[in-house]
Amino acid sequence: MRDYKISRGVALRAFGVLQRDGVAEPVPGGRWRVVRAGESADRRPLDERIAAIITDEGLEAGAAFPSASVLAARFGVSRPTVTKALDKLEAASVLAGGGQGRVRTVRAAPIREERS
Repeated sequence: MRDYKISRGVALRAFGVLQRDGVAEPVPGGRWRVVRAGESADRRPLDERIAAIITDEGLEAGAAFPSASVLAARFGVSRPTVTKALDKLEAASVLAGGGQGRVRTVRAAPIREERS
């Protein structure tokens, strides 16, 4: 705003128009980002996206679950980030822990929480 000598209100109205046109979107922290043409990003938390694999691929209780390395490549994040998300799913009793060298398995289908 300082560089272009415009007020905060003008900038917010401009971003509102860009959002309506699908060119920009708000991100946490009061910032905005440009949406690339044809881009559709899944904004759910990583643990929710990983849990969706169970229902999307029709995995039954006791079925082997993909490794952290496979999931990291699939979602484009680091393996430690995936491990934290998997730990959350284990704490929620969705997955049974594998441990080093052991295969992680599906314990139960994830429960979807409705958000208002």
